[in-house]
Amino acid sequence: MTWDQLRHFHRQPQVIGWWMQHLGPVLHWLAPQQRRIVLAGAAVLVAIARPTMDLRKAGTRFGFEPGWLEAALVVLLLAAWLWGWYRAAQRFRSLPALVQRHPLLCLHSGFWALLLVLWLARPGTPPVQGTLVGCAVAMPFLLWRLGYLLLAAQRGRLAGTSLRDHLIYLWPPWGGTDTPYGKGHDYLKSVQAHDAEALARSQLAGLKLFVLAAVCAIGKDLVEGLLFGEDNGIRRALGGVTPGIPMLQAQIEAGPGAHPVWMGWLALYGELFRLVLRMGANGHVIVGCLRLFGFHAFRNTYKPLLAESIVEFWNRYYFYFKELLVNTFFLPTFTRWFRRHPELRLCTAVFAAAFLGNLYYHAIKSVPLVRGDWAALAAMFHPRLTYCFLLAAGIWLSMRRQQRRPGQSAPRSLPRRALAIFGVWTFFAVIHVWHRGEASFGERIGFVTSLIGFG
Repeated sequence: MTWDQLRHFHRQPQVIGWWMQHLGPVLHWLAPQQRRIVLAGAAVLVAIARPTMDLRKAGTRFGFEPGWLEAALVVLLLAAWLWGWYRAAQRFRSLPALVQRHPLLCLHSGFWALLLVLWLARPGTPPVQGTLVGCAVAMPFLLWRLGYLLLAAQRGRLAGTSLRDHLIYLWPPWGGTDTPYGKGHDYLKSVQAHDAEALARSQLAGLKLFVLAAVCAIGKDLVEGLLFGEDNGIRRALGGVTPGIPMLQAQIEAGPGAHPVWMGWLALYGELFRLVLRMGANGHVIVGCLRLFGFHAFRNTYKPLLAESIVEFWNRYYFYFKELLVNTFFLPTFTRWFRRHPELRLCTAVFAAAFLGNLYYHAIKSVPLVRGDWAALAAMFHPRLTYCFLLAAGIWLSMRRQQRRPGQSAPRSLPRRALAIFGVWTFFAVIHVWHRGEASFGERIGFVTSLIGFG
């Protein structure tokens, strides 16, 4: 077997045939509809466990000890909220015109109404406070998933479905963050395996992702242990002899001149590689689980370090977050605003998604917002404003450049490809200086200017 065949073993007819012959009867014991029943049952368990865990985390951040009563109330209230929106989606054409035109706006208004109650009422009794805080902390996990449900209802795609079909992504058993991996019912239905061969292909592709997840995890540990000197399994296996360099945030906070310039550049690219490998390790496991259940979903991370443009990297690095921003912010803006001005239309839609949408996504799940602590919220998001602005500007300029390039342009030579890839690395590595951390805006500017000899 050649390297290319080994790399794509999940597509080889002989491998698929062997899988179906030896493991097919075991792994195909449930039909597609029955698999949905199993996943829906698991989703009910997640619907109980996830809000309870969120409430415990909220308790440590907000200074109270949650009890069983608060946990039960949070689960019941979120379940009722979810059920209410599901019923509304089923009867979408009978809803008020405002809801039909702007379903996502109405959905998110419920979350902001809850925040308003927390800010104004300041409930003092522990059960009330714990319940409201728990709901506010757990709601963002459901908001974006319910958004896909309502968008499907707006397009008239819910006919013939039941709550069981939607539970599997509203409370996904395969886990994940507030970003819905696998999006919603429309997408999962389009990638579902309906016969034994398609299921075998999907499951083999899932196994490949588990292998890639392990490779990414090892690569991340290598970067953290060998480059940054973190105390992990790789470093301990080498006897702790790797000196390491200070991580990016530590170098930023140390100020210009505290470390050699070469060390700053090394930390900059090392942090980018670490983030990409961590994203791959986590995302491959989730999408791998989806594929094992017969949903041949697209990978969340697909070779972003080989991208030759900024917009290509953005599409490949965190696919489902990009899809969330596109469906929720980019497309509504692009289809409604500045239709007679193509360039302004594109620019507005990109900034609506990568700048405003990006900020909004992270703001609604921040502790200072739930507390109503505006000073802490401003301090937290001050650097992220710069990060999101630079990201949106880079994506917009990259899209414009691609549009102006001839459709059948000659392929780039290897040196030009390498230079383009390195330029993409540099862009994302530099803007990550403003991604997070406690350093001030001036310290970040000082770090970046010191890298080019002005520090």
